[in-house]
Amino acid sequence: MPEYLTYALVLLSLGAYVVLDGYDLGVGMLSLVDRDVRRRREYNELIATAWDANESWIILAGVALWAGLPGAYATVLPGAYPPLIAMLFAVILRGMGLEFQSASGTYRRGWGLLFGGASLAVTLCQGLVIGAVLSGLPQQGGHFTGDALAWLTPYSVLCALGLVCVYLLAGAAWLQDKTEGTAHAWAGRLGRPLLGATVAAALVLGFGLEVADPQHFHFEQPLRATLFGLAVAAAAVCSAVAWYGFGRRPDWRPFAAVLGAEAAGLLALVAATVPVVVPPSLTLHEASSPHGSQVFLVVGVGLCMPFVLAYNIYAWWVFRGKFREPERQPPTATAPDDGTAEPFTPRPESRVVVIVRRTLLTLLGILLAAVSQDIFGGESTWVDPLGIALLSGTALVAWILGDRRDGRLGEYDLPGGERP
Repeated sequence: MPEYLTYALVLLSLGAYVVLDGYDLGVGMLSLVDRDVRRRREYNELIATAWDANESWIILAGVALWAGLPGAYATVLPGAYPPLIAMLFAVILRGMGLEFQSASGTYRRGWGLLFGGASLAVTLCQGLVIGAVLSGLPQQGGHFTGDALAWLTPYSVLCALGLVCVYLLAGAAWLQDKTEGTAHAWAGRLGRPLLGATVAAALVLGFGLEVADPQHFHFEQPLRATLFGLAVAAAAVCSAVAWYGFGRRPDWRPFAAVLGAEAAGLLALVAATVPVVVPPSLTLHEASSPHGSQVFLVVGVGLCMPFVLAYNIYAWWVFRGKFREPERQPPTATAPDDGTAEPFTPRPESRVVVIVRRTLLTLLGILLAAVSQDIFGGESTWVDPLGIALLSGTALVAWILGDRRDGRLGEYDLPGGERP
């Protein structure tokens, strides 16, 4: 039973990532083909409000997969190392381009191209990984046995292109919901062609899965066939609603319909493949960790999920409604310096103090890791939990004191000496 809960946690995290982070990856890719500088700047400001919260779900999915389904983790990662590593680098570059663009004050074409190009790279890498897994990775006894290019198959390439269509569609639907003016009209015009391309890609990938996936789909089972049919029907209904909603009010309807279609497509895929988690033959029971690890994971990740979900909901609530770029006020003239004001000169910190503080924090982290290893190794009693509490508390105090010191030194002051 715990392995099914773990599988549900992995699917929920992956589904939340695809649904939530898919639209901001789509907006990033759309910025590459939009020639209007003002709209591209608007896209960056929109995504800056939500991208970090959306990407937190893939971390939960990775943790749940590593601890709860180590057999799947040990097969998928070696089989798809190149696209996964490329995806991680692209995620870093994407965040860098987004944040530097947001802090620049004006639109910088280089940062915009980095943001859009990295969004495309992340999407393609994710599609290659998904397609490689669905194509069936070479394995024996729960271990990957293929070569370095086992992830590169015709189906994985088609899956990458299909995922680009899905994310572009989600991005266009989200822009219609969040923007006004020319950006709103442009998103409404793009929606239906992108929806047609997505439906065509879904049909090609769906029928092609019978050829690419080496496992046999047991649709002769009534429950499986019923669940699969209901999920496909739900996706078709959501697609029809999205088609009707593009370019029409209310603006939220296409986005909600696209999210529903994505969730229904994921459920249809699960209904077709469960209990196989890595084709052609690695099942859920074979890939699962021991019972104790399953329980620990379900409790730990299950407790984290409400906080991540609350963070997403709060971010959506704070930035609800239409985006309106604020008017930039010219800088106000400051009074001339008459020489009476005493200049602020922060006292530099001693190099020795810096070295000692960083050394102690490093040792603190090593001790924390060592004590945690004792706990999870099953050799601890009451001493190790107490040690973890003390070490964590000390690290928190050191963090707060360092933050207060930086504040006193003026490192958080705004340019020009103005405070918010």
